[in-house]
Amino acid sequence: MAFNGTEGGEITLQEGADLTSQYRSENPNETKGHFFGRDILTQLLQQEGCKGIRMYYGVDKAGKKELVLVGADANENDILDLVADLSLPCPGVCGNANVLNS
Repeated sequence: MAFNGTEGGEITLQEGADLTSQYRSENPNETKGHFFGRDILTQLLQQEGCKGIRMYYGVDKAGKKELVLVGADANENDILDLVADLSLPCPGVCGNANVLNS
């Protein structure tokens, strides 16, 4: 499968909160990584005052590990107008083996 830059998408703040809460309560084994396409990352970064992206760990209703992304401002505060998830996890979509995924 080739990435096309549209991977990932918006979720609600409540869905993000549920994911991160579930992660904290279960403390599962780590997932190696997640892929987010350029489009959703650009949307996060283009928010007014956004200086970067904060990533929270989460677990979905099926027990699968997720990442929840939000922008963060210069004061280290989350910008909660856009919350992103729907990444492609590794293992599953890992690309070639390298020091980060093997």
